[in-house]
Amino acid sequence: MENLLLSDSLALNLVSAVAVGALIGAERERRKGEGPTRSPAGIRTFTITSLSGAVAFSLGGAVLLGVLTAGVAVLAAVSYWRAQDEDPGLTTEIVLVLTALLGGMCMQAPQTAAAIAVTVAALLYAKAWLHNLVITVISKDELDDALIFAAATLVILPLVPDRPMGPYLALNPQSLWIVIVLVMAISAAGYVAVRLLGARFGLPLAGAISGFISSTAAIGAMGVRARKSDAVLAACVAGAVLSTVATILQMALVVAATSMPTLLRLSGPLLLAGGCAAAYGAVFTFLAARHSGGDAAPTGGVLSLKTALAFGSILAVILVISAGLQDRYGHTGLLLAAMAAGLVDTHAAAISVATLVASGKITPDDAVLPILAGLTSNTLTKIVMAAATGGWAFALRVVPGLVLVAMVGWAGMFPALFWQ
Repeated sequence: MENLLLSDSLALNLVSAVAVGALIGAERERRKGEGPTRSPAGIRTFTITSLSGAVAFSLGGAVLLGVLTAGVAVLAAVSYWRAQDEDPGLTTEIVLVLTALLGGMCMQAPQTAAAIAVTVAALLYAKAWLHNLVITVISKDELDDALIFAAATLVILPLVPDRPMGPYLALNPQSLWIVIVLVMAISAAGYVAVRLLGARFGLPLAGAISGFISSTAAIGAMGVRARKSDAVLAACVAGAVLSTVATILQMALVVAATSMPTLLRLSGPLLLAGGCAAAYGAVFTFLAARHSGGDAAPTGGVLSLKTALAFGSILAVILVISAGLQDRYGHTGLLLAAMAAGLVDTHAAAISVATLVASGKITPDDAVLPILAGLTSNTLTKIVMAAATGGWAFALRVVPGLVLVAMVGWAGMFPALFWQ
């Protein structure tokens, strides 16, 4: 019975090897062409190569599979050399070598080998789309920013120390870098969304997405545009207030990444404040729907490394100040630090407080008041920005919405207080 089960497993793995080779070979067959310039390998060659890899691994293990792969590589190199004048591409030859390895892999991990084969086939099939994406659709600046983000995430992040250090042990370098990466990711997501959707949804959508980068900056940009043209005043007001929705959502994301208990304790105030901002912005979006002059397209790069690093630096300073004040004055010092931080950026204030919760220095209940205080002081900054950039007509429409959002946020904490 044991031999029968072993035989069945071997047969299934061989079938997987055949399927892997046939899948990749089918895609190559469609692009093989005809006549003397046709590619050297099609569905039969790829299927046999994958099956050969499986047989080699079964008979001689990794050593024989390595010998077979080397032989396939030599044959592929000869084929490339003979056809280099007509077809300088190396894709088919490299994939042929990979197929031999996948065939051997099917004997130990058929599911993983099948997943890799599907991925390879999809990449081969999407050749034209990928070429057009990289050459035509994506600009050089966008590609540069994508590489910066990849390096920050895949190279730098694993190397950053993950332990408390610095004054009052308030700084965790890895946590700070995660926040920097998160800021870049959210900024890139907003940029991509605007580019993909275009300007069809006008200034309200542009303002809402720009809020992920900086709600204060979004309000300033909307104020400048509103001052230039009264026709887009309602759309600019909608974009300005909807940017606050992005602020609250971003705050929820960064707090969740730092301390989930703090986010749960803040869920009521954040939901009410975000809902209020969305409703207020929706009213002005409806009023602006009849106007077509509110188009906005993304400008500048996908993300700003300088902005993200500046955010991380400010956050580090705030963490040290908050820890120092909290150590000296208790919760009163923490409240003052959060209000001061909120004047610059409400997310930094929220993260600094949430970090104290994560380190066990304060409880989630103690974090609610400082975070809402930071949100309120940040609202004051936005009010000043609205009045300074958009004039009275813009400010008289934006300020009530901002004040209402802050008030509703504070009201959201009262039901929980009655239950304590």
